[in-house]
Amino acid sequence: MTDIAIIGAGIAGLVCAQQLKQVGYSVVVVEKSRGLGGRVATRRLNGTCADHGTCYLKPKGEILEKFVQMLANDHILEVWTDTVYELSTNNNSHQPVAKQTSPCYVAPAGMSTIAKSLAKDLDILLNQKVTEITQTTDKRWCLTLESGNQEITASALVIAIPAPQALTLLQPLDKNVLNNLPGEDFLTQLKSVEFFPSISLMAGYSNDLQLPQWKALNFTDDSILAWMGLDSSKRLQPQQPHFVIQSSARFAQLHLDTQDLQPMGQEMLKHAANSLSFPELENPQWLQVHRWRYAFPINPLQQACLPANTSSPLVCCGDWCGGNLVEGAMSSGIAAAMEINRQLQQSQNLNN
Repeated sequence: MTDIAIIGAGIAGLVCAQQLKQVGYSVVVVEKSRGLGGRVATRRLNGTCADHGTCYLKPKGEILEKFVQMLANDHILEVWTDTVYELSTNNNSHQPVAKQTSPCYVAPAGMSTIAKSLAKDLDILLNQKVTEITQTTDKRWCLTLESGNQEITASALVIAIPAPQALTLLQPLDKNVLNNLPGEDFLTQLKSVEFFPSISLMAGYSNDLQLPQWKALNFTDDSILAWMGLDSSKRLQPQQPHFVIQSSARFAQLHLDTQDLQPMGQEMLKHAANSLSFPELENPQWLQVHRWRYAFPINPLQQACLPANTSSPLVCCGDWCGGNLVEGAMSSGIAAAMEINRQLQQSQNLNN
């Protein structure tokens, strides 16, 4: 039993949890994965780590700027590069062009350390999938976990996961719980949010590989690739060079239901090798592929969070509210915390 339950330990959920904890609420965060941060993710493999989700942060907006500066002061983040290269499909020379940009910050220990810093002192249940949400007779939220040996009850609920996943959990609720017409409108807004998928591959090479001059590379108008980075250049003492390559949304959509992603990774590597005249890319020592089904919101909502018209506070948040990427997730998490606090304070005043 807790004041507030939060489903999802991505950036939005963690920021929301910290905001609510700091004003005195008891908070429990439930996360179905074994790691924190959502797409701010790092995979440990072959004696190193690779950022296969969010690859770097560019401080945009006051909230993210302050957060990045705080993490930089704590030596969690540092500047990786201030030049992102571009390769156009019309570039017959196969030579990327340097584009001056603002500093790109990375975590040498892995981008997932950003989420770990936000999770400090929070009560978080990992590897626990919520399978059902119901409301008790005393108007508290009850969360049933897949493990079957635990339930969580809370006075307020925050759902900080992609909109399609939130919809799956909320649709079975009785319409009386969602207060009929306003509830239907709430679900309609959830249904309206769609996502682009993405496929990320991580590939490691021998130490005699001749490294490119760039660290980060955008592919413009490419049907298969969107981004490529020399991920090993982020590490303090890299044992071997390795790259992270992210697919275009179109390529990922074509293979959204493909079970074996290894051939897709090989196809991405081959395409990168041909585009860059870099044939050695086709022969990595190791290769791993990961699919992000909900990578980028296509049509995010205009508001910073999505509250439901329910007898007990229920708010959805995430990077699909009011924007996208890390800045949007942080802003949404803060907005959700403010809305939950407002509703709980209002309820307390009415009871007094």
